[in-house]
Amino acid sequence: MGLTSNKVLVLAIVLAVVLFVGTVWLWPRLARQSWRAISGRVGLLLGTQLALFASVGLYANQAFGFYASWADLFGQENGQGVVVDHMAEGSSPVHVVSASRVIGASSPLPQVAGQVQKVDIIGRTTHIATPAFVYLPPEYFQPQNRARKFPVSVVLTGYPGTAQALVDKLHYPTTAQQLARQGKMQPMILVMLRPTVAPPRDTECVDVPGGPQTETFFAKDLRDSVVAHYRVDKTPAGWGIVGDSTGGYCALKIAMHHPASYAAAAGLSPYYKAPIDPTTGDLFRGNENLRNRADLFWDLKHLTAPETSLLVTSSKVGEHNYKDTLKFIKSVQDTNVTRISSIILPSGGHNFHTWQREIPSMLQWMSERLVAH
Repeated sequence: MGLTSNKVLVLAIVLAVVLFVGTVWLWPRLARQSWRAISGRVGLLLGTQLALFASVGLYANQAFGFYASWADLFGQENGQGVVVDHMAEGSSPVHVVSASRVIGASSPLPQVAGQVQKVDIIGRTTHIATPAFVYLPPEYFQPQNRARKFPVSVVLTGYPGTAQALVDKLHYPTTAQQLARQGKMQPMILVMLRPTVAPPRDTECVDVPGGPQTETFFAKDLRDSVVAHYRVDKTPAGWGIVGDSTGGYCALKIAMHHPASYAAAAGLSPYYKAPIDPTTGDLFRGNENLRNRADLFWDLKHLTAPETSLLVTSSKVGEHNYKDTLKFIKSVQDTNVTRISSIILPSGGHNFHTWQREIPSMLQWMSERLVAH
C-alpha cells in the first residue's frame, strides 16, 4: 500500500484507536510496580503516541502533498530526472500515459468535460525527463475549434510536492473549468508538474554547472515539447507560469529571466532568493554570476527590467514572506517597466488551504494577460 493510500491512513487511525482503548482497558492490570507492569505501561503509551503521530502525519501528507511515496519519504527515490536522450528522430517529446475526466465532471465526453492527461515530457536539449499532468479544456475537443490555438499556463508545485496534488488537492483543472464556464477566464491548457525534475535534489530551477539544466528546461524545452504535441500558441503572449512556495520562486525567476518565453508569472507564497541547504547541494559551484541571478532582488537592481507581468501573494499573519513581498512589490514598481500585482490576505498559513483561496483570482488575472494567436 502506497504512502498516500487511504487504506494506509485508515489502518493507522484504527491502530491508534485500538491502542488507546487497549491502554485504558489494561491500565488497571499494569498498575503494579513490577518491571513487567512498568514495561507494559511504557510500551502502550509509546505505541499509542506513535500511532497517533503516524495518523496525523499521513493525513497532513495527503492534505498537503509533501511526499509521493515511501521511497520519497525516506530519501530513497530513484526515479530518473536527468536522462540520456535516445529518442528516435521525429518521435514525440510528450508521451501520454493515461487520460481521465476532470474531477467533478458529470460527463465522460472530453468535449463536454475536458480531460486530464498523465504524460511524460522529455527535453530535447537538456535531456531532462519528468512526469506531468496536462489539463485540456472542453473547447480543445470541440469540432468548431479544431484549428484554434490555446494559451498555456505551466503550474508548479512546491518542494518536494507531487504533481497529482495540483489536480486533486488544489483542484486546478476543476477551478479553471468552472471559471471558464462562468465567463471569468478564457479556456486555457494547464501543464502541471513539480519543479523537482531531478529528484530527490531540489535544484531551485537553476542551471547547475555540471548538473541538471533546470532553468533551461522550463524556459525552452518544456515549451518546445508542449508546442510540438498540442495546439498551443508559440508566442510568449500565450504562455504564463505559476507556482506555490518553491514553485512560486521558480515561476517568478523564469519569467523575469525569459520574458521571450513567458508573458506572465504568479508566485503563491514565494520566496525571492534560492536557498542553499542539504536538499539543494552546491547549486552554483563558485559561479558568483549564477548565485546573483538566483536572487530576484539583485536581478531587479542590476539587470534590465523585463517586460512581463508578475503577481505575488502573501498574508499579513501566517506567512513568513510578507515583508519580503512588500519589498519585492516596491522594487518592481521602481523599474517602471515590469508590471506587478498582488493578493495580500489578512491571514493565512503556508499551506494548500491558503493557496486554494488565491487560485481563482490568480487564474482570472493570468487569463487577462495571455493572448493566443
